[in-house]
Amino acid sequence: MHVDVLIVGGGLGGCAAAMAVCSKGLSAMIVEETDWVGGQSSAQAVPPDEHPWIEEFGCTARYREYRNRIRSYYTRNFPAVKNEKQLNPGKGIVSLLCHDPRVTVSVLEEMLFPYLISGKLTLCLESEVEKVNRSEKKLLDAIIKHTVTQQRDSVTFTYMIDSTDTGEVLALSGTDYITGSESQTETGEPHATEESEPLNIQAHTHVLAMEYRPGEENIIPEPDMYPFWKEYKIDFWPDQMLSFYSPHPITLQKRQYEMFVHQDFFPLWNYRRIFAAEQFQLEDAGDISLLNWPQNDYVLGNVYDVTNEEKKKHLYQAKQLSLSLFYWLQTEAPRPDGGFGYPGLTLRGDVLGTKDGLAKSIYIRESRRIKAQYTITEMDVSPEFQRGKTGKVYRDSVGVGSYSIDLHPSLNGRNYLDIPALPFHIPLGALLPKHTGNLLAGGKNIGTTHITNGCYRLHPVEWNIGEACGALAAFCILNDQTPFAVWKDDRILKDFQREIIKDGFQIQWPSEFYQ
Repeated sequence: MHVDVLIVGGGLGGCAAAMAVCSKGLSAMIVEETDWVGGQSSAQAVPPDEHPWIEEFGCTARYREYRNRIRSYYTRNFPAVKNEKQLNPGKGIVSLLCHDPRVTVSVLEEMLFPYLISGKLTLCLESEVEKVNRSEKKLLDAIIKHTVTQQRDSVTFTYMIDSTDTGEVLALSGTDYITGSESQTETGEPHATEESEPLNIQAHTHVLAMEYRPGEENIIPEPDMYPFWKEYKIDFWPDQMLSFYSPHPITLQKRQYEMFVHQDFFPLWNYRRIFAAEQFQLEDAGDISLLNWPQNDYVLGNVYDVTNEEKKKHLYQAKQLSLSLFYWLQTEAPRPDGGFGYPGLTLRGDVLGTKDGLAKSIYIRESRRIKAQYTITEMDVSPEFQRGKTGKVYRDSVGVGSYSIDLHPSLNGRNYLDIPALPFHIPLGALLPKHTGNLLAGGKNIGTTHITNGCYRLHPVEWNIGEACGALAAFCILNDQTPFAVWKDDRILKDFQREIIKDGFQIQWPSEFYQ
């Protein structure tokens, strides 16, 4: 089998890449390990983290269509819902668009459907790339394993895009990559570690979905690792993990939470609530929220660049942490009335397409990262180094994004790091590996550092990166160019930028950001 572009990973970046390729009349294949497209918005159950201007500007046209279709899904299926342009289905704190993961799956399937019908797109769910063959600086073909049937297919391609959450293709293809944090000597970044620390990788989280039904008794059996997690405490944590306390992500001081809005503490239930029943006229429907809190960040070990046994152990223990926190909420969490536990909490695995209430995949914050033609450093985005209203302005910009440098506790015992970052640009050079000419980085695996990964890893940026990779691959095929030539030659680069702008990319912020 041959396709023009093989896309590994069916997350937001992978789906956006496929749309960009197929819209130009070329063929693409998505290989996705779960049975859902959507990645962090669906299989990992993380509502969109977005910048404050997202309703007006600061994303690609396709990403805006994706957002609009999510709201339209609710107004079409819940006729009583008004104000479609402002609708936040869950009224969650973390996002203006907290929604059910199943809606993302439906919307993305609709957006991909024309290309599936035409045969331009092949979608291989519950599949993985098992092997990649290369010759010097070029990837040749890949072996795809379909996990249900155990069938294997060989696929050749002109370009491959790695849109996996962990940079799986980098390891399989022998492409140079980095994990963890670089040293200050390497990057010159003020907040880099003194020495390089490959295991200074952000915690991952196994999200679960839950509904609250007051007056009911829905207590689950005690999780196997509950005694362990009940006593567990990270050295820098202000209390036990199973508590309503954590370090404040900016000040690192002890921060108190509460379950629901009652006093002046941060209400965890509202944080990632994805269904606010008060907005919908449904009998017997309750609020649904996602358990993705500081207390279930897992820091005991990594799930890539380790043995299969080690990976399975950490996946199991991360799941046990989330279930243990849920069980603690049901049985022991202190209530404002002096009682303990919220037994009316119930797992909603149906929301996540599972039987156990947990997401199909763990939420990965930090991937393997390519050694890129250009590496984005803290100095590129920091207000301490950039005097304007935006981060560094690149000649090769293919998009924009904005988020603070937000690093969660790491696997080797580092605490939160949350520092300001200016609205930034996405340089094309950061998507290109140094020594693999037909591989493009289509997600969290681009040429950031450990520090700048913290602001380039969110939903609209991942989409923009993936869509840019798809557009670049299509441009190169149709114009007989190479990604390196597009990046290096100003004339070719401007032709490419004109084309993506015509296709709805925003490669600069509005003019007032530069005044």
